Amino acid sequence: MNVLVLGAGQLARMMALAGAPLNLKISAYDVRSGNLVHPVTLEVLGQGLENGIADADVITAEFEHIAPDVLEVCQASGKFYPGETAILTGGDRRLEKALLDKAGVANARYQVIESRADYDKAIANIGLPLILKSALDGYDGKGQWRLKPDSDIESVWQDIDQFLKTSPQGARQCVIAEEFVPFDREVSLIGARNAKGDLEIYPLTENIHTNGILSVSVAAGDNDAVQAQAEAMFKAVADTLDYVGVLAIEFFDVGGNLKVNEIAPRVHNSGHWTQQGAEVCQFENHLRAVCGLPLGSAKRIRPTAMINIVGEVTVPTGVMGLAHVHWYDKAPRPGRKIGHINLCADNAKALGEALQKVAKHLDDAEFPALQSAAETLS
Repeated sequence: MNVLVLGAGQLARMMALAGAPLNLKISAYDVRSGNLVHPVTLEVLGQGLENGIADADVITAEFEHIAPDVLEVCQASGKFYPGETAILTGGDRRLEKALLDKAGVANARYQVIESRADYDKAIANIGLPLILKSALDGYDGKGQWRLKPDSDIESVWQDIDQFLKTSPQGARQCVIAEEFVPFDREVSLIGARNAKGDLEIYPLTENIHTNGILSVSVAAGDNDAVQAQAEAMFKAVADTLDYVGVLAIEFFDVGGNLKVNEIAPRVHNSGHWTQQGAEVCQFENHLRAVCGLPLGSAKRIRPTAMINIVGEVTVPTGVMGLAHVHWYDKAPRPGRKIGHINLCADNAKALGEALQKVAKHLDDAEFPALQSAAETLS
């Protein structure tokens, strides 16, 4: 079976690696160049979306910021999963908020901002502090503002107004103002759903961010009630979308009560731990779902942590004696994810100790969240 992935980054690469044992042939459409490439070698296989669609049995996506005209063509083929609606929803916070409301899952109060009047209304109705996020193209902390009680309301608006006027998205762009949620921690849930509505849901992961970028995810067990709450919310969102594939949902945990922060209609960074820590990894389960194959078990087989490698050229070889290192074959630059490390142990306490051992090989300035992650397991 031939699978075409929209996007030629590391997620398509890891799908290709997971699909090979299933005899799935994965190619990727590079949305920037228009080339069809092999996701691992980046060898050019052809050109043009239409050619890629013609050769594919199934089409999927590795990211949600895809031009609407590309999504429309893929949807018309009848081969596209999770489909145009899901990808558009994941890439537009307005649609995402509407989905969460329709699914009846808790999320932060919000206001759509397209004008100064909307901005003032959000301040009056929701109150300060506010988190403001671009509706389109914002990720890893980009396109975001924080309005605190002591902030200069006028200067923040001027910055947002300039952003709206100069956005490449033009009139399609806007900003979503959300109430500030005083959360205890951030967690995420990843699950797979097939066309029949069958589900395989992974355990919750606890996520630690640095400067808006995910640093460490820990999957080492969680409160059963919180897990059940997250799974019910996952099912509500996935069923509302009639979703097919792997879906990730990020939550704020406020005293054991979850609020959805955002969704990602694709395999997700916080699920990379599944490569070594689960019966079947998220990449394989996504392919199983979109290709109509039976879903694999999402059971965690051992406590696992995932550490992002951001902007580094390499890591000491001593790390390989303690963990699994996954490189993306990407040129390093500040803030760019170029690999990750998966670290496993027999129990949560041992995982914390293993994180401490790995930390001794790594620069604290470049991997600032390792100590915090270890402390969550103590």
